[in-house]
Amino acid sequence: MSKILLIEDDTSLFQAIKERLASWDYDVFGVSDFNDIMQDFTNVKPDLVIIDIQLPKFDGFHWCRMIRANSNVPIVFLSSRDHPADQVMSMQLGADDYVQKPFDFDVLIAKIHAILRRVYDYNTEHLELRSWNKATVDYAKNTITNKKGTIELTKNEMYILKILIERKNEIVSRVEIIQNLWDDERFISDNTLTVNVNRLRKRLGELGLDRFIETKVGQGYQAKEGTHSND
Repeated sequence: MSKILLIEDDTSLFQAIKERLASWDYDVFGVSDFNDIMQDFTNVKPDLVIIDIQLPKFDGFHWCRMIRANSNVPIVFLSSRDHPADQVMSMQLGADDYVQKPFDFDVLIAKIHAILRRVYDYNTEHLELRSWNKATVDYAKNTITNKKGTIELTKNEMYILKILIERKNEIVSRVEIIQNLWDDERFISDNTLTVNVNRLRKRLGELGLDRFIETKVGQGYQAKEGTHSND
């Protein structure tokens, strides 16, 4: 049974979500102290976190930063705020998805299923290393290492990189990446993919690898290898 930490201060909404997720055999935990959410996170050790943006004391963005500093657990934002900047901010902070209130329970559950299935499959079926442009890519640890050091990626970032590396020097369409990453393109915006790829490039830049991920306008993305890139 997967454990979900639901960080929501609206008690009626919290209860409604908890009951619906419990019917799908998810074990849902709440927050005992909104001033010290990290204590609950440490105690629960959740498989996924659902977090509202508007919370007492500190907002959801603050707690997302705190969680990301300690863990790569999947994070889904749940918010009534509909400004695109909020969605972009959530992706930049390492969230896996953003669901706007009011929402359809079936859509929320589908997103949770897809994220947990992806993470589970990822951790059990792809425990191997890959060599890419003189760097070691560790799918199990979500890390990339070369002579400049080691960086750790979020699961979304590594999954996108894996799709591209496994088909290096080929163009992978945006639609194909979206379908692989989120299972159903209807549940994710094209802009969200752009944000994730840009964030991936930024992290790769710390190792001098950002130039090996190229955007093919109107087509998709391509992971270059060695002499095929514009060195």
